[in-house]
Amino acid sequence: MKLFGIDFGKLILAPMAEISDAAFRKISRKFGAGLVFTQMVSADGALKNNFTTLRYLSFARNEKPIGVQVLGNDPKILGPAVKEILKFNPDIIDLNSGCPVSKVTSNNMGSSLMDDPKHLGKLINSMVKSAGSTPISVKFRLGKDLTKINIIESAKAAEDNGAAFITVHVRTSTGKYDERPRYEWLNKVKEAVKIPLVANGSIFSLEDALYVKENFNVDGLMIARGALGNPFIFQRFNTFTEKGFDPGPPDLSLVKETLFEHINLLKLEFGEILALDKAKKHSIWYLREYNGITKLLEKIFAVKDLNSLYELLENHFNKILSGFYPEEDRAIIQEKFFKRVLFWLLEDNYKILSKTA
Repeated sequence: MKLFGIDFGKLILAPMAEISDAAFRKISRKFGAGLVFTQMVSADGALKNNFTTLRYLSFARNEKPIGVQVLGNDPKILGPAVKEILKFNPDIIDLNSGCPVSKVTSNNMGSSLMDDPKHLGKLINSMVKSAGSTPISVKFRLGKDLTKINIIESAKAAEDNGAAFITVHVRTSTGKYDERPRYEWLNKVKEAVKIPLVANGSIFSLEDALYVKENFNVDGLMIARGALGNPFIFQRFNTFTEKGFDPGPPDLSLVKETLFEHINLLKLEFGEILALDKAKKHSIWYLREYNGITKLLEKIFAVKDLNSLYELLENHFNKILSGFYPEEDRAIIQEKFFKRVLFWLLEDNYKILSKTA
């Protein structure tokens, strides 16, 4: 389905703080993401032309179609902020009504907006009036907790006030990422509203994407953590939906080529010093499903510059290719990743980190 010039038949890359930078967006678009988002920006920051906010709002033509997700709770600020954001010519502007992080919800933003659907409607209405022909979308969770699931009321408030489509992450705010995804609510939401519905939450693989697409009445799929180190999922999904077969996981040579391209893009965007820590994180994500990830974790945090990182990775890829590393229980690594994307910071990994401290 195509709407607003966007192909909802392709996976959408979610906005992710500290991750959805230009480098990641370009790689995702290269492999077939139908729509990408900038990092979340503050409505107040957009209105005041805050330097960091303006940097987040900047994007290249080859990243389009692209959406901007905005954070705010005051219609008098959100409306004018939308007008400022429009100067950057995004394809979509999204209201964040789903972030469960306490520093966001404690300021009555993010998923806390769902506590008052009437006020939420005013926010959306203000954005829609300022947006002109640019679509306004809203990203939700199911509600505050399992005793207060009010996604239906919130979705209706979005539709009644002019939202073009909604995205629903199928967990509650307090459940964060520990709760099981409750996909069954997608059908209930779809029955309640006529605007397009995009599903989000625990889509880590092609199989996950196809399960949600084929079993629940949604118009599109949004992927977040499942794209970390795995931009190839966009291509695999497109190939399957368009040609009927799965091309399978990428060759190691493609993983290496893509990771090095990703690091080069980070260097161009942030400079060598700021890019280094980002490059380390992405390197681990790209390589987490291969034998030798434990050895990489032991060494990568001690690396002091990008040239040394390239050398470490070149050597690591060669060892993977030659079968040098013993078999690892990759299911354990994946389980840790599901629990926390920075899985190497989990308590049981302290000994690994202390070796490089």
